[in-house]
Amino acid sequence: MTNKKRPTVYLTRKLPDLVETRMRELFDAELNIEDAPRTTAELVGAMQRVDVLVPTVTDRITADMIEQAGPQLKLIAGFSNGIDHIDVDAAARKGITVTNTPNVLTEDSADMTMALVLAVPRRLVEGTRVLANGSDEWRGWSPTWMLGRRLSGKRIGIVGMGRIGTAVARRAKAFGLSIHYHNRKRVNPATEAELEATYWDSLDQMLARVDIVSVNCPSTPATYHLISARHLALMQPTSYIVNTARGDIIDEAALIRCLMDGKIAGAGLDVFENEPVVNPKLIKLAKEGKVVLLPHMSSATIEGRIDMGDKVIINIRAFYDGHRPPNRVLPGRS
Repeated sequence: MTNKKRPTVYLTRKLPDLVETRMRELFDAELNIEDAPRTTAELVGAMQRVDVLVPTVTDRITADMIEQAGPQLKLIAGFSNGIDHIDVDAAARKGITVTNTPNVLTEDSADMTMALVLAVPRRLVEGTRVLANGSDEWRGWSPTWMLGRRLSGKRIGIVGMGRIGTAVARRAKAFGLSIHYHNRKRVNPATEAELEATYWDSLDQMLARVDIVSVNCPSTPATYHLISARHLALMQPTSYIVNTARGDIIDEAALIRCLMDGKIAGAGLDVFENEPVVNPKLIKLAKEGKVVLLPHMSSATIEGRIDMGDKVIINIRAFYDGHRPPNRVLPGRS
């Protein structure tokens, strides 16, 4: 790239220092030192003057914004695995290539999913709070105090058996859970045999028969409120639901009603329908010990963020070296 004009690259958020240093070595990179979320106007302004936009999962890049982009913007190199925040079809119509950073967050996301699968039935956050608050509520061990639910022997139903769902299944099996899953199609026979997994073509039937539901599918128009009020009503009153995918896959208002009415036993949520706003009713339920809430941190590891940054850099370099970026997102997938 030394004999070519260095592309101007706009980073919408602060990235790990190693990534930003490499970005500045290779490109004319504009950083977001203060890590303040960019407004729509700021994003559009950048799209009108830079060659490459590097948005994160919280930056919604709409068709209207893309239409206002300058002719020099040829690449949107997303710093994210998901692509639901970028209108890929509108970008294609404008002649803009879109890339993402797949396959680097599988293990991190699966780890956090399993942490919530453990935390909710075993009441880990409630127990921690008793001691952290300096409360005198704990008077020593008791046979009937802070009782949760055993994991071993229970059924987990995984909604979305892609890379992350499969990684969750491997962890769950190690904890003695029976693996059940719903997916657009069955996984390959070898994986199914390894996990001793039961495939359910009907989401309704699976939800009615499992003890824990883990949501691991991508957010698409087809999965919006996939877990609806009707689906939640099918779950057993002793069951739990965990979501580390996207908040809009579950009808959050319906979930809150189920939790408040005791229709399901609890939930573990790392994502929310209106992030970064968290419904006050969910916060109240968390204080009551009915839900465990995390601030969208399932993929938040140093290693994962650096790996994502490396993929962004590779995509940009490939594009400006005249090659097809390895992680190009094709129209019709968003």
